[in-house]
Amino acid sequence: MYAERASRLPGAVVWSRVPGPPAPGADNGDAASGGGPGDPPATPVAAVLPDGCMDLLWTEGRLLVAGPDTGPYVPDEVSSGGWAGVRFFPGTAPTYLGVPADELRDRRVELTDLWAASEVRRLAARIDAADDPVSALEDVALRRAADTEQPDPVLLDVVAALDAGRPVARTADELGLGARQLHRRSLTAFGYGPKTLARVLRLQRALALARDGVPFAETALRAGFADQAHLARDVRELAGATLGELVARR
Repeated sequence: MYAERASRLPGAVVWSRVPGPPAPGADNGDAASGGGPGDPPATPVAAVLPDGCMDLLWTEGRLLVAGPDTGPYVPDEVSSGGWAGVRFFPGTAPTYLGVPADELRDRRVELTDLWAASEVRRLAARIDAADDPVSALEDVALRRAADTEQPDPVLLDVVAALDAGRPVARTADELGLGARQLHRRSLTAFGYGPKTLARVLRLQRALALARDGVPFAETALRAGFADQAHLARDVRELAGATLGELVARR
């Protein structure tokens, strides 16, 4: 079961995923998952889609960081104890975590690779012992944010402009940035250039519209695609599935 809520950290989202029964019609186990007769029911693992964000993750005594994705990410491991995460607003995690986003693009790394191992073990133990590990993880993010400089507000303006559908060149001009400067700063903040960020944000707009029942042709127009065929190509390239499949999997 998946649940999320707005975080006390501005712009962030706190989420949790705990094991649950398989979806109706799902197998109780198969060779691919290592399941078999007598094994606990398998829980289908959905792909994580690009969203421009980075996450701080906790599971069973471990702390990890999920870097920005450029395609669908399917976890190669499923924790029996579930997961908790803080999903940072696009462009803010590198400041809080102290690592450029492009170094973590399409990667999941142990937090001990980024911070002192003794500090990470202490934080993980505190979260493990908490009555509410989700809130305890959020507290870690809040304290970290309070102890670091605030993210560059220009980068937040970049997200707002691109999410509103403005072209990259126009965004750079409006913010007083050269094209190369915008690209360089985007790599550090988002993990990829502004054109890729614009595509990822447009994908998320399309998913939100389609999941609200907006017809696909209208979704393409309102999300900023040239036409429905353009929408279909972009969704397939970024999400590895059709829009209809993604809506059905929700």
